[in-house]
Amino acid sequence: QVQLVESGGGLVQAEGSLRLSCAASGRTFSNYVVGWFRQAPGKEREFVAAISWGGGRTYYADSVKGRFTISRVNAKNTVYLQMNSLKPEDTAVYYCAAGISQTRVTMSHAYHYWGQGTQVTVSS
Repeated sequence: QVQLVESGGGLVQAEGSLRLSCAASGRTFSNYVVGWFRQAPGKEREFVAAISWGGGRTYYADSVKGRFTISRVNAKNTVYLQMNSLKPEDTAVYYCAAGISQTRVTMSHAYHYWGQGTQVTVSS
């Protein structure tokens, strides 16, 4: 089992920044791919970003590429999502997830463990 806890969400104005954290406990965190997903009211959950076991490979949705950066510090069992130039359309609940697949990182069903989510609200 892996337990995931997100933090760092909040209310920010457009063009502002936030850094989300995903803290893990349980099984060896460095064995897992970690992804960030988000879900806005009335919309399906969508892929945001993912990072490989060792952090050498990162993946981004087109909508956040160039604005968001995912990183991990395995010694701290933590993955970060730095979000810059935020837009109102980034408003959503953000979830981190852990899984073992390195080939389906954009697919939510490939992840085995999920956090409870953290709300990000971007005002215009």
